[in-house]
Amino acid sequence: MNPTLNLSSGPHVRGKLTTARIMFLVCLTLLPTAAVGVAVYGLHALWIIVASVVSAWATEFIFDTLTNRPDTWKDGSAIVTGLMLALTLSPSVPLYIPIIGGIFAIGVVKCCFGGLGKNFINPALAARCFLLISFPTAMTEFAVDGVSMATPVAELAAGKAVNITQMFLGTTNGVIGSSVLCLLIGGMILWSLDIIHGQICFSVLGGFTLFMAIFGGQGFDPKFLAAHLCGGGVMIGAFFMATDYVTSPVSRLGQTVYGVLIGVLGALFRICGHAADSFSYSVIVGNLLVPLIDTYVVSKPYAFRKSALRIQRGEPRKTLGELIPKPVIALTVIALVAGLALSGAFSVTKDTIDAQERAKAAAAYRSVLPGAEDFTFLDNLTADYAGKTYGTEFGNVTINEAVEGKDAAGKTVGYGINVTSNEGYEGNVSLTVGVTAEGVVTSISYTNLKETPGKGMLCGEPAFIDQFNNRRVTAFALNASGDNSIDGVTGATITSKASVNAVNAALDFFANVIRGE
Repeated sequence: MNPTLNLSSGPHVRGKLTTARIMFLVCLTLLPTAAVGVAVYGLHALWIIVASVVSAWATEFIFDTLTNRPDTWKDGSAIVTGLMLALTLSPSVPLYIPIIGGIFAIGVVKCCFGGLGKNFINPALAARCFLLISFPTAMTEFAVDGVSMATPVAELAAGKAVNITQMFLGTTNGVIGSSVLCLLIGGMILWSLDIIHGQICFSVLGGFTLFMAIFGGQGFDPKFLAAHLCGGGVMIGAFFMATDYVTSPVSRLGQTVYGVLIGVLGALFRICGHAADSFSYSVIVGNLLVPLIDTYVVSKPYAFRKSALRIQRGEPRKTLGELIPKPVIALTVIALVAGLALSGAFSVTKDTIDAQERAKAAAAYRSVLPGAEDFTFLDNLTADYAGKTYGTEFGNVTINEAVEGKDAAGKTVGYGINVTSNEGYEGNVSLTVGVTAEGVVTSISYTNLKETPGKGMLCGEPAFIDQFNNRRVTAFALNASGDNSIDGVTGATITSKASVNAVNAALDFFANVIRGE
């Protein structure tokens, strides 16, 4: 028979999308997830991806060559299968695991059943389940930098708290493709381009969330539900596994039933099962029930649908897709997800940033209190002044924080006070003042000085700073004639005044708040 002839019953629909183009788009949307996995878990994760993709592609190439079948290895479906399989693996598995998995996925699940369009279950998930059964220890061990750790879903199952933000970003322990952010963005792009069916992915997420809320034991607790949605392969299963054309129902109603079934089974396995990441099994069970769903869940013929009857009566047809195009909805969701990710990234790094700022401040305190070994932050004294202008005679000056410095024996060496004057020439001028318990200024150290080079920046030089060293005064005076005089920097009067006002505010805070005079 001539392979260029395709005998089939009508109607016949022609489209621009080919199998190769669809596979290319799917690969493209999975690449960010893979990139995050490699960035988080290191080079070994990249070799796992390469090994899985190459073994899957090579298996299909060899099979096509030996059986004289059409060159289906060119359509990219084997590459997608290998990539999906790799993203569901632990970043610490030995390389023979993805190689065996790629061979099984393509050679057994796909090619032995007739090739693309003939497999009855998702090849990547079938291979993953095969590997879980055959190599349980290697598949369930999650080690990063040689340290074995439990996945967030396993910790959830044990009743422990997890970091949802890290799960969402994909920076915690888990499989290579665990970045929910990237998976959501990729899934929404595919949905907006009509590559995947929204009835499937959204019903999977809806069924899973509703079942977990009712039977999960925590009710509709947003943190609890978000943690389960972000872990255990729910997102990659909903958007990239369950939506496989070959192993999903044909009708829209059937796709909805299929998606809800997968979501409910996934939640049931999560609650009652022993394997924390058992979402793969729910998709496999859903695949096996597709023929049954297609048999009993049949859509009405087009001519009998309400939309067709309205068109026959001449009524205008308005659908949600016409009122709000899919790309607009997808871009809106992506923008919201990106916003959540940015806020999440801030919350993840906030503690680190605060620690670095404290370390920087501690270095400044050591420079003005050289005998101090340990610092105690006097937050109880500075809390009432946070963000407020201190006094009336120092200009626009704020008290940032204060510490008590002690030596190795626990004796108080002095106090460090960090202040900011908002009246610098180019912006804010922040500095730390060291004062002994007797009220002697040891020295000052700038923590923020971004004034004009050659002028205001000269205030940071020893010629100006050293004037404050080892002096006991109530307040300093700029360009005065008394014992409390400070010579300003020529051409930088504004910066010099701001610095002196800041030091005087610190001295006043020491005398009236710390010592309570």
